[in-house]
Amino acid sequence: MKEENVILVDENDNQIGIMPKMEAHEKAVLHRAFSVFVMNDKGETMLQQRAADKYHSPLLWTNTCCSHQRVGESNIEAGQRRLQEEMGFVTGLEELTSFIYKAPFDNGLTEHEFDHVMIGRYDGVPNINSSEVADWKWMRPEKVRNDIEEHPERYTAWFKIIFERFYNHISKKIN
Repeated sequence: MKEENVILVDENDNQIGIMPKMEAHEKAVLHRAFSVFVMNDKGETMLQQRAADKYHSPLLWTNTCCSHQRVGESNIEAGQRRLQEEMGFVTGLEELTSFIYKAPFDNGLTEHEFDHVMIGRYDGVPNINSSEVADWKWMRPEKVRNDIEEHPERYTAWFKIIFERFYNHISKKIN
């Protein structure tokens, strides 16, 4: 399987090049990414547990799905594509916000991403791709926040950052 490229960006999200995904993570180069949060009508957030063989953050809990945009793909198109690939469904998405973060990992890789946060609604049961996702569950945002405080080691770096920075915004969107 051919390695995917990521879109290199400046601090204003202007595309400045492309690079193989692993190289970008090895060199900690800023690149475009997205994080999708899917909520149900009960106000719960769908979380996924990353598959055991992921190259970083294996078996950690995180938002519904996340990945990198492809060249020529809008943020919404990328989010819907990856939602289908990882969770087996598609729903409408709305972009909420974006931010830059940098998170080094024990394996020498670093996430340095201009992350676009999107939200969608869905009330069904996902059909997870077991090569991407180990498990999934619905949780109310306040329970997620409490669990992150008690067990931060169970969650991905970007998920903790998004939840800390945007908890109030996400909570307002579910009501």
